[in-house]
Amino acid sequence: MNLTFNDLFLLLPLIILTSSVVLVMISVGVRRNYIVAAGITGCGLLLAAIISVIMLPYTNQQVSPLLIIDQYSLFFTVVICFAAMFIAIFSFNYLADLDDQKEEYYLLLGIATIGSVVMVSTNHFAGVVLGLETLSMSLYGMIAYPVRSKESTNHSLEASIKYLVLSAAASALMLFGMALIYTQTGSLAFSSLTNTESVISDNYTIAALLLFSAGIFFKLSLAPFHIWTPDVYEGSPLPSATYLATVGKVAMFVVLLRFVEISHALSFESVVTVFSLIAIVSIMIGNLLALMQDNLKRILAYSSIAHMGYLLIAVIASFFANGTVSIEAVTFYLLAYITMTLGAFGVVSIVSTSRNELGGISDYQGLFWRAPWLAAVFTAMLLSLAGIPLTVGFIGKFYVFLAGVESNLWILLSVLIVGSGIGLYYYLRIVYRMLTPASKEEALVSPGMEDLSSQGVLAILFVLLIVLGVYPAPIMAIIETISVYI
Repeated sequence: MNLTFNDLFLLLPLIILTSSVVLVMISVGVRRNYIVAAGITGCGLLLAAIISVIMLPYTNQQVSPLLIIDQYSLFFTVVICFAAMFIAIFSFNYLADLDDQKEEYYLLLGIATIGSVVMVSTNHFAGVVLGLETLSMSLYGMIAYPVRSKESTNHSLEASIKYLVLSAAASALMLFGMALIYTQTGSLAFSSLTNTESVISDNYTIAALLLFSAGIFFKLSLAPFHIWTPDVYEGSPLPSATYLATVGKVAMFVVLLRFVEISHALSFESVVTVFSLIAIVSIMIGNLLALMQDNLKRILAYSSIAHMGYLLIAVIASFFANGTVSIEAVTFYLLAYITMTLGAFGVVSIVSTSRNELGGISDYQGLFWRAPWLAAVFTAMLLSLAGIPLTVGFIGKFYVFLAGVESNLWILLSVLIVGSGIGLYYYLRIVYRMLTPASKEEALVSPGMEDLSSQGVLAILFVLLIVLGVYPAPIMAIIETISVYI
C-alpha cells in the first residue's frame, strides 16, 4: 500500500507522538536531563493535540486497512493527548525526588499514548491488537516503576506481574474470538460480521463476540473481570494509576463502542443479556465494595468499575434507540469521566511524592483547613463522580439515563439509580473527613503544592467540571456532529 502526502498529513498526530518518543530516547542516551525529557514529552503531546483540533472539522478517511482518521477518532485523540499531558505535569513533581531513572517514565508514557491513539483510530481487529499491546507493554513498566513510597515499593512489582499475567489471559480470549471471526468471514474488519452471507453459524458468531468482549471487559475492569483492579491501582505509583484509570479505559471503551456499532454485536439477544448482566453486576459490586475501603486508590478503583457499568448501559441502549443519542451519551460521559478522575487523582498527586503517598482517607482529615483550594477541587470532583447537579458528572448520568429511557431499559436504569445512591455515601465520606478538623494541625509539604503548572492543570479541570455541568450545549453540539462517524 502506497501512502500519499495526504495520508501522511492525516497521520501527523501519530508522527508527532512517535517523534517525541524518539527524541526522548536520544536525549536520555546523550545526557540525562529530567526537565528536557518531561519538556519534550509535554510539547509533543500538546502539539499533537493542537494539530488534531485543526484537522477535526475536515477529516474522514480510511488511511489504511487498520487506521481510520475521522472526526470521532480525532476528538478522542485530542482528549487522550491533553489527558496524557496533564498526567505528565502531575508526574513531574511526584517523581522529582527520585535519584535516577526518572526520564524513562516519560518514554513509557509517550509510547502508551501512541497505543491509545491507535486504538481510538481503528475499525479493524489487527489495529486493536497493535494499539492494545503497545499500550499494555508500556503500562507494565509504568505500574512497576521503581519509586520510594511505602505502598508502591512493597507492591508495584506484584501489581505489575498480576496485571501482566491476567492481561495476557484477557488478550488470549480476544485473539481466540478474533480467530473465530476470521474463520467465518475471512476478514478482520469490524464490518465483516455484518455480511450475513459469510457467517457460518450464529452460535460461532455469538461465541466469538463474547470471547472478544470478555477481553475488553477485563481491560475496562467490568465485573466479573474486575478482581485485579483495586490491587493494581493500590500498588501502582500514582501517575501510573492515573493513566490506567483514565487514558487506558477511555481508549478501550472507544474500541468497544466502535466494535458494537459497526459489527451489530447486540443484534443477538444472548449477547444483549450478557452485556446487561455485566452492567448490573459491575454497578452493584463497584459501589458496594467501595463502601468497605479506607484507601483512596481502592475507592477510586471500585468507583471506576461502577462508572464503566453506567457506560455499558448507554452502549446497550445504542442498539435499541433511534438516532445517535446513545453514542452521544457515551461520548459525553467518557469526557466527563476523564475530567473527574484526572481531577481526583491530580489532587492526590499534588499532596504526594514518590517517597510519601497520602493514600488513606484519614490522611485527608482537615484538608479543608490546611489547603482550602485543594479541598474545594477534590470536593467538586467527588461530588461530580457522585452525580450531583451543576457538575459534569450529573449531565453525563442524565444523558445515559435519557438513552436508557428511549430504549426502555427500565431494569438497568433502576440499578443505575440504586448504584448512584450507594456511591453518594462513600464520596461524601471523604468530603466529611476533609471538613473534619485534624487532631493536630500539620502543614502539607509537597513539591506539587508550590508548583504553578500542577495547580494550573487542576484549575483547568475544575473549570471544565463546572462549565460542562452548567452549560454543556457547545460541547454537545460538537459531540452530536462527530457521533455520526462512529
